[in-house]
Amino acid sequence: MVSIHQLPDTLINQIAAGEVVERPASVVKELVENALDAGARRVDIDLEEGGVRLIRIRDDGGGIAPDELPLAVSRHATSKIASLDDLEAVATLGFRGEALPSIASVSRFMLSSRRDDAAHGASLQVDGGKVGAVAPKPHPRGTTVEVRDLFYNVPARRKFLRAERTELGHVEEWLRSLALARPDVELRVSHNGKPSRRYRGDGQSGLPGMSSGERLGETLGEEFAKHALRIEHEGAGLRLHGWIAQPVYSRASADQQYLYVNGRSIRDRSVAHAVKQAYADVLFHGRQPAYVLFLELDPTRVDVNVHPAKHEVRFRDARLVHDFVYRTLQGALAETRAGAGVAVSTGASQPPGMEAASAGALPPWAMRAPQPDLSLRVDEARSAYVQLYAAPGAAVAPGHDVAAPMLPPVADERVPPLGYAIAQLHGIYVLAETGDGLIVVDMHAAHERIGYEKLKSAHDGEGLRTQPLLVPQAVAVSEREADVAEREAATLADLGFELSRTGPQSLLLRSVPALLAHGDTEALLRDVLADLREHGESLRIRAARDELLSTMACHGAVRANRRLTIPEMNALLREMEATERSGQCNHGRPTWARFTLPEIDRWFLRGR
Repeated sequence: MVSIHQLPDTLINQIAAGEVVERPASVVKELVENALDAGARRVDIDLEEGGVRLIRIRDDGGGIAPDELPLAVSRHATSKIASLDDLEAVATLGFRGEALPSIASVSRFMLSSRRDDAAHGASLQVDGGKVGAVAPKPHPRGTTVEVRDLFYNVPARRKFLRAERTELGHVEEWLRSLALARPDVELRVSHNGKPSRRYRGDGQSGLPGMSSGERLGETLGEEFAKHALRIEHEGAGLRLHGWIAQPVYSRASADQQYLYVNGRSIRDRSVAHAVKQAYADVLFHGRQPAYVLFLELDPTRVDVNVHPAKHEVRFRDARLVHDFVYRTLQGALAETRAGAGVAVSTGASQPPGMEAASAGALPPWAMRAPQPDLSLRVDEARSAYVQLYAAPGAAVAPGHDVAAPMLPPVADERVPPLGYAIAQLHGIYVLAETGDGLIVVDMHAAHERIGYEKLKSAHDGEGLRTQPLLVPQAVAVSEREADVAEREAATLADLGFELSRTGPQSLLLRSVPALLAHGDTEALLRDVLADLREHGESLRIRAARDELLSTMACHGAVRANRRLTIPEMNALLREMEATERSGQCNHGRPTWARFTLPEIDRWFLRGR
């Protein structure tokens, strides 16, 4: 029988390295976070062979005293916490006290540093966990950490590393995430002796997440920056700020989704679910939203000590956080009206007798608002155009009113964002002139969204009706589901389900949401219970209702090839400007497109 014995420190550190150090990017993350916690304003990252051969992190932070260098590579030694209270309210990026000894145990490691008040620097070498002696070494203020030959003494781990380009890509992705959160810090990256990336610090000590549009474009591309909506909302002790991309800018994968909690980059299923639900009504099927979001709350309300690599956190009140994120983003996306962001400008006059566009008094879609057509009313010009468009050889008597094209009026007044209709194309698209170009509207998609939002508003106004079942239905569930149903009985009643628990694994269903009574209500109930257990709330009833209302709106929308009058087209444009989410149809497709005069000029090489 093998007796119980204490493991040697080197082996303990190597075991810990299995949790903390997955690949070179993990090492870069731990070391750069230490630099930031030390107050660094500039960090240089030098890599060789994707970080496998060398990772060198140099910072200009506060530095480490020579006699503290051995402590820095000791397990459970840290300057960041001193008591249980500190642990429960971690405000730094590091906290576990395992990173440096773990990294040093699986590499050839050197730590060099100098404090501002020290006459010279000092260094400490660790080879595979064997700690050397502290030696004097010239060094500027700050700290340098060199990690060579990662996993050289753990062949089983080294063989799991990927190709150089892949490992470098993981490092670059993490640095991109950091650059978004810390625009105040300058980051310089070199690979195999050549500079590869530089994020210039803005020199300000602003809060995490206060990045400029320049940093946003630098990290995620100009298209993201161009389509980004600024988020800023505070309540219930929570603050959410950052950017979300408009639905028209979506991704095939979740590669541009960044979430930070108190400045720490994390992944959280509950928040991801809330974001997905907020986009559910406006995103094309299968597409992913893009966002950079910063959530701030009292550190005592979030546990950051739940993941060895610090990728996850645990909220004390996950339901509140989920609901706060969902409602904040849903409200912001509701404002993605067609024409939003298009400057109201001079370029075409408003038709006489029509008020300037406002959300307060807009003609409903069915109303044929009395608007004159948009044809030019200057006799001399009309006569010239009539001659131009007349059949060859045809004589046109002066003043004869033949059909002339719909021409824009004189450019002398301000116009609404979507301008004024000038024509219909192939019975599908409405063409409208604005002060600086052309708007093209998919009339079916736009009218579908307008009808859908009206149906939702009407249904919200009358509340969620329930329909009693003629014969109460017994539903077999797991004990955990029954516990949730019993605990959340009031919430389920608000959603339209009246039920009671009749046994450890059984429920009795007495009423269901009236609008969904003809569907598979038992399956819907199970899904709702799963949501309540995992996220603290369920939006499935609303989602199922919305799907039904969307279908109704689609059938009621104006169909292709229906000819519209100019007043009908203009009424549609004004409704689009006033309707929430009208930038997309119910299925997430765009409802309109804008072409500026400079773009159109380029088509025809004008000015060249």
